[in-house]
Amino acid sequence: MPEAAAPVVEPQSGAPDRKSEPSEFTPLLRDVRAQGLLDRRTGWYTVAIVVNALLFGAVVAGVIVTGDSWWSLAFAPALALASARTAFIGHDAGHAQISSDKRIGRAIGLVHGNLMLGMSYAWWNDKHNRHHANPNHIDKDPDVVADVLVFTRHQARLRVGFRRWLTRHQAWLFFPLTLLEGLALKVSGFRDLRRQNTRERRVEGALLIGHVAGYAALLFGAMPPGKALAFAAVHQALFGLHLGMAFAPNHKGMEMPDPEGERWGHLRRQVLTSRNVRGGPLTDWFLGGLNYQIEHHLFPSMPRPHLKLAQPLVREHCQRVGIPYVETGLLASYRQALRHMHDVGEPLRVG
Repeated sequence: MPEAAAPVVEPQSGAPDRKSEPSEFTPLLRDVRAQGLLDRRTGWYTVAIVVNALLFGAVVAGVIVTGDSWWSLAFAPALALASARTAFIGHDAGHAQISSDKRIGRAIGLVHGNLMLGMSYAWWNDKHNRHHANPNHIDKDPDVVADVLVFTRHQARLRVGFRRWLTRHQAWLFFPLTLLEGLALKVSGFRDLRRQNTRERRVEGALLIGHVAGYAALLFGAMPPGKALAFAAVHQALFGLHLGMAFAPNHKGMEMPDPEGERWGHLRRQVLTSRNVRGGPLTDWFLGGLNYQIEHHLFPSMPRPHLKLAQPLVREHCQRVGIPYVETGLLASYRQALRHMHDVGEPLRVG
């Protein structure tokens, strides 16, 4: 039986597109729909969720069986890989790729985000949707707001104290800093509870606390405190590194819309600010489909296995309308992203 078609999330900023935009994006949307690439893949996601749950269960069983042995640390990298798969599933649920029913999508997101990872689904969804609406927009995209890292020379010039030193060396420090990303995501989730309404806060907070309690019970119940802390450190560091490796190539070093300049339409706003990563099945698996960043940004609700099928259509359409379509290898994408962050810090190194 055919699955229901997913809704397409087109321009999300609420601002009107320029007059030429319908002639640019509409034909592509029509072709993608005609080929069924916005149809649900419920079966594919069911298998992915079940396999990931089995992997999680196997790792937990391995930790319990090995117990008071340093061999238990061998399961920390496996748990980091399973945690990243879990994050990718939560990401897809937030984009309504798995189900058009918001309640089902939220339930999947809460289980995979809050309960399994200790990361707030509501916080991530709010932040990530704002990013999708205006990628790389310095005033509207929360992912390029000056924080630990900065993304423009103007942001760099405003840095003082320790953060000034950090910005000078941010290209070298980027991957080491991702080792803390797993913990940072948990902290951000707990902080966001203040923003949420009472009903949402109770559910999200209970699941976040449930994760922390379960995680602590597993580690401290299976091994002595020193080994438990070592396991947690390795697991969280590798989980953060994995996520950093998946997200780093996507937008860093790509076009950043001028807040005072021309307003781009959906097609240009998403394509010009995004970079694809070439690769095969292993790259698709390791990056959770985010290597098809252009297609994902154009069609956020498109199921993950359809992104590679949409790529030829998108590439040909961009060539037809004269929009650069950027695609590079994985290592080259890291070099480009790090080069951009290095260039951003240049004024602080020569000043």
